[in-house]
Amino acid sequence: MTSTPTYKRADILLVETGLFETRAKARAAIEAGLITADGKVVKKPSEQLESTVKLDGRPPHPWVGRGALKLVHALDLWPIAVAGKIALDVGASTGGFTEVLLERGAAKVYACDVGRDQLNQRLAHHERVVDLSGVDARILDEGYLEEAPGVVVSDVSFISVEKCLPVALDLAEPGSDLVCLIKPQFEAGRDRVGKNGMVKDPAIIADCIASVSAFVEDSGWTINGVAQSPITGGDGQVEHLLWAVKNEA
Repeated sequence: MTSTPTYKRADILLVETGLFETRAKARAAIEAGLITADGKVVKKPSEQLESTVKLDGRPPHPWVGRGALKLVHALDLWPIAVAGKIALDVGASTGGFTEVLLERGAAKVYACDVGRDQLNQRLAHHERVVDLSGVDARILDEGYLEEAPGVVVSDVSFISVEKCLPVALDLAEPGSDLVCLIKPQFEAGRDRVGKNGMVKDPAIIADCIASVSAFVEDSGWTINGVAQSPITGGDGQVEHLLWAVKNEA
């Protein structure tokens, strides 16, 4: 008597078989077309695969999270000096931005995220990383940082940067660089978010960029550039990167 085959999502199976550490990494590889099952390209993370299928593939990038590609793009696009600087990563999550900052020579990175147990353990125990997991960026002024950051980066979700960045922007020293992601679905307001929680209207996206830019400028910073992110958000949302420099006192 033959047994009934069992099926699982492709991203889950990739983790269970040990090819990837997390589902996020597995999804990124699938979306990049780098995974095959019995020689056929896996089309989407939710694809149901038999648990005995032969899987093969590789990660699309060397970073702990695909979000790292956003910061890599910003640092390649704009003349932002990271080497030797104290950096603050707001919304660190698994640590993609933190890892890029370390690779670019940051002296220390404060990795802050309101969530817990998300930061890659290799980064959490890195000698140049201060793990601020479980810390809300809105209360950073309560003694969490030993020195003022010279670089602030931010990739946050489910909250507007206008709500989560005021303290970080205030704590940064004059001349500091800021790179933050503008995600329209968290900036536009519920009544302007469309189907599947996405914002596709170019006018609304432009309005979100203008609003965040005004907030940053009102906080004492000068906007030096805005560019579209090289990759979309996990749900396909178009995002933008903003670069600003803090004004001298």
